[in-house]
Amino acid sequence: MLRLLLSQVPNAVTCLNLISGCIAIFFAFGFGAEYGPLSGPEWALIAIGAAAVFDFLDGFTARTMKRFSPLGKDLDSLSDMVSFGVAPAMLILNLMLANDAPMPVPFIAFLIAVCGGVRLAKFNNDTEQSVNFRGLPIPANAIFWVGMYGWVARYGYPGHIVMAVLIVLVSLAMTGNFKMFSLKFKNFDFAQNYYRYVILAAAVLFVVFYGLSGLVWTILLYFLLSCLKRKSL
Repeated sequence: MLRLLLSQVPNAVTCLNLISGCIAIFFAFGFGAEYGPLSGPEWALIAIGAAAVFDFLDGFTARTMKRFSPLGKDLDSLSDMVSFGVAPAMLILNLMLANDAPMPVPFIAFLIAVCGGVRLAKFNNDTEQSVNFRGLPIPANAIFWVGMYGWVARYGYPGHIVMAVLIVLVSLAMTGNFKMFSLKFKNFDFAQNYYRYVILAAAVLFVVFYGLSGLVWTILLYFLLSCLKRKSL
């Protein structure tokens, strides 16, 4: 019985990722509403951040406990689809509506979820992506849109055309065949994780100096470093 319970710990953590994504979607529709000390979108950002933490912890837990399963792999992808595909899509859709984007322009945000689904389907059926990725990982996509929300809060809404172009470019990047290194740590050896530590340090500095909008620069740096590292991937 104990062995059965332990085998489900990674899946339980993955379910926390899924629940966080559901919470994010709920609050994404709360533009203009206050829930305690924060607005709906702010709670949505926190929920997406929590989902990212659980997404890291489920893999870390599975590796530590050596509890891998096909069920866990599929559950992880389904949870990522909700938390990092649908949730940011709903956040950006409502952001565009809040800035008076005419219908049906905000519906272009659905492309985030669609391309995220395609990206995960390709990942689950591509054995070459066990270490490195092809295309922008869907959690990185979510981080970019969290940063974009911070950008709008800090610098103002860039306009419907700019938002639409960004949605198309970032969404298509998820379905691309270009190689990108994984951001997940399998150990903490500095030499093996040099680029990951660079990204982590840069993210901290960007956020300190630019707030949430610094996450946009973090993902752009991730893309640039992957391009520089591509020959060794």
